[in-house]
Amino acid sequence: MSKTHVDLSKRHSEKPTFSAEKMAEVQALIASYPEGKSKSALIRILHIAEEEFGGWLSIETMDYVAEILNIQPIEVYEVATFYTMFNLDPVGKHVFEVCHTGPCMISGSDNIMEYIQQKLDIKVGETTKDGMFTLKTAECLGACGYAPMLQCGKKYHEHLTKERVDEIIAAYRSGELPK
Repeated sequence: MSKTHVDLSKRHSEKPTFSAEKMAEVQALIASYPEGKSKSALIRILHIAEEEFGGWLSIETMDYVAEILNIQPIEVYEVATFYTMFNLDPVGKHVFEVCHTGPCMISGSDNIMEYIQQKLDIKVGETTKDGMFTLKTAECLGACGYAPMLQCGKKYHEHLTKERVDEIIAAYRSGELPK
């Protein structure tokens, strides 16, 4: 699916509703902006929505965020489809984003990407059958001196080799955070 297209067939089964804790966080965030400028909280609220609703943004979730911010749904879609940091499809428990810009490519990110695809039996944009891993490419993750590298959540994994990839996959599979 193209990043600029919102697939209306991808839906959550129920109307999303933030937990009381997350709604309090959202309301505090909105209150930190001047009156009439609540849209400024949109990106952070989309991150909160991804955390709360399974790691991705369905149409219902984006509509819910628009309702909270009192803006048009298209305004949410525009932001969610523009930034590659948002997932518009269901993703695995761990999302591997492999940098594929110049410095990482020169250092072998293409080989690492091929190896991960082979190892996990998925292609870029796909999720493993067990729902554990999703593989994506990323534009410059700002670690050019440590290439090739991938990001999983908030963790960077640098100076990748096939052996290091094996260790990373094994650690995430076992529920550990890789060293």
